[in-house]
Amino acid sequence: MNAFFDALLDWVAHGFADFSVWQLVIYALVVTHITIAAVTIFLHRAQAHRALDLGPIPSHFFRFWLWMTTGMVTREWVAIHRKHHAKCETEEDPHSPQTRGLKKVLAEGAELYRAEAKNAETIAKYSRGTPEDWIERNLYTKHSALGVSLMLIINVTLFGAIGATIWALQMAWIPIWAAGVVNGIGHYWGYRNFEAPDASTNLTPWTLIIGGEELHNNHHTYPTSAKFSVKPYEFDIGWLYIRVLETLGMAKVRKTAPKLSLGEIKPADARTLEALIANRYEVMASYARGLKSACAAELEKIKAEGGKHTERFAQFKLATRWLHRDEERIPADVHGYLANARAASPVIDKLVTMREELRQMWTRTNVSAEQLVADLQAWCRRAEESGIAELQAFSIRLRAAHA
Repeated sequence: MNAFFDALLDWVAHGFADFSVWQLVIYALVVTHITIAAVTIFLHRAQAHRALDLGPIPSHFFRFWLWMTTGMVTREWVAIHRKHHAKCETEEDPHSPQTRGLKKVLAEGAELYRAEAKNAETIAKYSRGTPEDWIERNLYTKHSALGVSLMLIINVTLFGAIGATIWALQMAWIPIWAAGVVNGIGHYWGYRNFEAPDASTNLTPWTLIIGGEELHNNHHTYPTSAKFSVKPYEFDIGWLYIRVLETLGMAKVRKTAPKLSLGEIKPADARTLEALIANRYEVMASYARGLKSACAAELEKIKAEGGKHTERFAQFKLATRWLHRDEERIPADVHGYLANARAASPVIDKLVTMREELRQMWTRTNVSAEQLVADLQAWCRRAEESGIAELQAFSIRLRAAHA
C-alpha cells in the first residue's frame, strides 16, 4: 500500500513525463507559441481577412489546436475582428482603447470579446465564409469548453500538479497578448509607418511572442495582406510560417501589400494617378519623411542661432512629430503650436499645404478622373517650381511611379 501511495505522490509531483524545470518551461513556450501561430495564421489572416488559403491539413490542425487551447469559436472570433475593422475607433468597435480606455481593454479585453460574442447581429453580419461543417457544428462550436478541459487533463496527466499551472498559462496567453496588448496598446502607443485611418500602431519592429501581430499599424493599413512586415528591419514570424506552408504546398498566399513601382520619369498622367491612389499610404509615408526632414533642418537652424531652449524650438519639435499627420489625428492642444511653427516657416507651411492638396486626390469622390489628372499635373508643376528641395525630389519621384 505504501508503494502505491508513493507512486501516486510521485505522479502528482511530476506526472508521467517527469520533466525537469527547463523542459517544462520549453514545453509551455512551445505550446503557447503554436497557439499564437494558429490565431495569426488561421483565424486572423486566413479566415478573417482571406489573405491566404490554407490546405485541409494545417487548417484542421489549427482548428483542433485552438479548440483545445483557447475554446474560441472560429465564427465568433472572425465576426468580432471584422467588426473591429469596419467600426474601428468608434463606439461600435468591440475593443478600441480610443473609446473604451486603455485600462479597460488591457484588463478586460477577454470580457469585451465574450460580451460581443453574445451579439447575434454581429455574428450573423460578419462571420460569412467561416467553417460550417459537421465537426464545427457538433463539436467545436457546440462543445467549446470540452477542448480546454481535455487540454487540462493532458497537462495534469503528463506533468502532475504543475500541469494545471501550465494549463492556466495557456488559457491566459491569448487574452493577455491578443485581447489585451495587441487590441489595447496596439491602438494607443508605438510607431506608425503609415497614416492609416485609425489609431493603430506597431508595437515593435520584431518579436517572437505575438507572431507578427505586433506590426499592427502595417496590418490596419493593408488588412488583406498575408505579410505584416513592410520595412527591411521588421520581422514577421507568422509570414515565415506561411512561406514554409506555401513551399510545402499547404497554403497559397492571395495578397500582400502593394509596392510602388518606379520607372522612367515622365509627365504625370492617368497611370501616375492610379499609382498614387493604389499606393497612397506608401506615397504619403515618403512625403512625411521629406516634411520631417524640413522640420529637422529648421531645428538645426534654431540651434545654430543659440535658440535651443526657446519656445520656437519647442514648436518645431512638435512640428517634427505631428505635421506629417492627418489633421484629425493631431491632438487639439497641439494645433496652436503647429500653427505658430507654420507661420514662422514658409517652407514648412508650403509643405503642409501641398500635403493636404495631394491627399485630396483620393478623398474627393465627386471629381472626374480627367480633372484629377489635370490637378495632379498642376500639383507636380507647382512642387517643382517651389524651390523647396523636398517638394522637388518628391514630385520627380512621383512622376516616375506607375501602377
